[in-house]
Amino acid sequence: MVKHIVTFKLSGTAEKRAAVALRFAEALKALPGQIECLESIEVGINENPAEDWDVVLTATLPSLADVAVYAAHPAHVAAASIIAGCKAARACVDYTVG
Repeated sequence: MVKHIVTFKLSGTAEKRAAVALRFAEALKALPGQIECLESIEVGINENPAEDWDVVLTATLPSLADVAVYAAHPAHVAAASIIAGCKAARACVDYTVG
């Protein structure tokens, strides 16, 4: 099993970042019903104004190959497009559990 953890820093006003983050989170949370290999996804929106990163997701998939399938899936691509215009930075870690 692979944990796919991604964090995003968005640009714009706090209000714009919050609105985009909410739309993005809702789209991501719908993905397990649309992408067969996606076992689970947890999405968090930063509530601490002293921190710089806005959104984090933790997805669970059977293998690293499935991470690539998930990333290329049209539903994931559509979700990612929500933040495309205001994504300032992205960081990712994929690791095997067990």
